[in-house]
Amino acid sequence: MDNKQKIAIIIGAGPAGLTAAYELLTRTDIKPIILEKSSFIGGLARTIDFDGNKSDIGPHRFFSKSNRITNWWFNILPLQKLRRAETVQYHHRSMKVMSEDGPDPEKNQEVMLIRQRITRIYFLRKLFDYPISLSIDTLKKLGVIKIFIIGLSYAKAIIFPIQNEKNLEQFYINRFGKELYSTFFESYTEKVWGIPCSQISAEWGAQRVKGLSIRKALIDALQKIFIKNSNLNKKNKETSLVEQFMYPKFGAGQMWEEVANIIKNKGGQILFHHAIENFISEGNTIKGAVADVGGEEKKEFIGDYFFSTMPIQELVRGIKNAPKDKLEISEGLMYRDMVLVVMMVKGLILKDSDGLPIKDNWLYIQEHDVKVGRIQICNNMSPYLVKNHENVLLSLEYFCTKNDAIWKKSDDEMIMLASDELASIGIVDKKNIIETHVVRVEKTYPAYFGSYERFGEIREYLDTFENLILIGRNGMHKYNNMDHSMLTAMVAVDNIINGIQSKENIWAVNTEEDYHEKK
Repeated sequence: MDNKQKIAIIIGAGPAGLTAAYELLTRTDIKPIILEKSSFIGGLARTIDFDGNKSDIGPHRFFSKSNRITNWWFNILPLQKLRRAETVQYHHRSMKVMSEDGPDPEKNQEVMLIRQRITRIYFLRKLFDYPISLSIDTLKKLGVIKIFIIGLSYAKAIIFPIQNEKNLEQFYINRFGKELYSTFFESYTEKVWGIPCSQISAEWGAQRVKGLSIRKALIDALQKIFIKNSNLNKKNKETSLVEQFMYPKFGAGQMWEEVANIIKNKGGQILFHHAIENFISEGNTIKGAVADVGGEEKKEFIGDYFFSTMPIQELVRGIKNAPKDKLEISEGLMYRDMVLVVMMVKGLILKDSDGLPIKDNWLYIQEHDVKVGRIQICNNMSPYLVKNHENVLLSLEYFCTKNDAIWKKSDDEMIMLASDELASIGIVDKKNIIETHVVRVEKTYPAYFGSYERFGEIREYLDTFENLILIGRNGMHKYNNMDHSMLTAMVAVDNIINGIQSKENIWAVNTEEDYHEKK
């Protein structure tokens, strides 16, 4: 009888890969070996430290409609208790949690904060609720004529909807009307993807926007008036309308650093600077993976299971004798990249209607005359991200495609662009900028254009490898949130434990209504 311990090779140390390793270690006898091509933990959910000041790679809310995910997070980082607290219901149990920022007498480091979600759209040099609410403030800012036109446009969309919607533009118009779409959706979406919405598959909308509409925004507005509810377990509320979320004290990356430490303490391995070059296959089984570990050195890893979070384009390239047509489709898959400009400033010109500093976690920049797409205000994610609380740490996101004009700009050119744009739209005075950093991030968003319409052929081909399991955002070329990526890993481990060969339930994550991120 062969008692040799089984090995799982996990490609990538982001949320999906780390979750898979943790689940294997805590629920099976399978040893995980994580191969990470970079030098850091957390993938797109990592936190970067700039001399004690911290910024995420884009904002990450810890919110999920899955009890399994939220309980998993609590097991890693419990909720912090502060001097001023209130009782809330979370998963049908009462918990004392912070109600506002305050002193930390227990000096707890490994904790989660409860944060108030304030996310708005900056448009016409004004702040609008996100998602657009039917509030008096919104009506005043848009004006009676604009509201009337939006109402007519929406009525037309309800009475005469576009049949068999094929692209994202049609998807938006059917749910919001053409006028509201062109006012608040078109410009930002095209900043993110770099092409018109008419060229993006409607499937992106089904992936990210499915449940939200004017009708649900109206219901939410009425609920705010008549119902006071501090329940964090909002399974029946659209994700974008949820007003609280959890967040690790020192950034999203703190969660994944903690998970990585647990994995190593339980006997798992995490190997950095191991870039997968190719795979060794035999029939419909992957036998091994060859990693480039620097210079001309290669290292071979033999395993029983292979979890891949690497971009599918790179995965297919690494499979020897992959069919030519499948290789052509994978090479046609497209991605959007990002340049991040992290900026410390003495303060913001932009103030709230009461004259006080804005409390937004981040702003969507809808202004047409600037290229910046989103601005994260790190202080408002957690006050512990910034050493000097008198300063404000901003993280500006510029969406681009690798080697385009934005990507090719030098750090100095990006800093100048960001500084000029913030000044031009009235957010920051350039003389108040203290320090800046530039970070380039590849393959931030898997795109729903290019050869994506034939993606089903790639999925079908890769699923023929019985022990190859695709999980995570880039691993599945699917715009998953962090909790969705984690859930794909959990379901994959469930399948191994239960002897399930089919991968349908992994692909089903974030297709059911209950898992959508609605925007």
